[in-house]
Amino acid sequence: MNSLKILLVLAVFSITSTGAYLYLGIYNFSADEPHFEITEELIAVARDRSIKARAYKLEVPDDLEDKERIRRGAGNYDAMCVGCHLKPGVDDSEIRKGLYPQPPNLAKHANDPAQQFWVIKHGIKMTGMPAWAQGGMDDAAIWDIVALLQVMPDMTVEQYTELVAISDGHSHADQSHHEQHDTHETAPSGHANEHHDEKPDGSAAAATIDDHPHAPGSKPHAH
Repeated sequence: MNSLKILLVLAVFSITSTGAYLYLGIYNFSADEPHFEITEELIAVARDRSIKARAYKLEVPDDLEDKERIRRGAGNYDAMCVGCHLKPGVDDSEIRKGLYPQPPNLAKHANDPAQQFWVIKHGIKMTGMPAWAQGGMDDAAIWDIVALLQVMPDMTVEQYTELVAISDGHSHADQSHHEQHDTHETAPSGHANEHHDEKPDGSAAAATIDDHPHAPGSKPHAH
């Protein structure tokens, strides 16, 4: 009985002291003051398990290696993601230095595609990672970015830069994305992936991801 009373007293004291600790604002929530190590570990485990528990149900498309997917994904990634998650040839950014936890450098390593899709679509609480689906990004456009993420760690700076140049840029709304996809599929043979840049003399230069010297699948530059 005495042992039970002691446990109850300790439990009440623990709850009361924790409540007071949080209510009085003693815990520092500033981004330049890291969590306690044990807090950081608990959050990391809970976060990773939460993502895996939900992402495993997703069906990964069979065409993630499709060059059109990668091309479209490059434009959106460069417009929406590089400030936090970087790109080939960039090791840090102004905003990334001030974020806590610091976002992963996706130019350095690929991750499970289903988990990447889930994170891009739903975001992660209290990390600065938004739920892009809430901003109008459809599943197909998210998978396009995931397709890029699978090959980006093997890209040179030149390959990435020129891939973005032949992309559609920042374009991911539900309707516009599907319209672009239909346009690429129904374009005349030999012109499905054309991207025209205006030359100074007024003529148009066409480039395709298939014959581009730095496109994914082409022989990379020596490092």
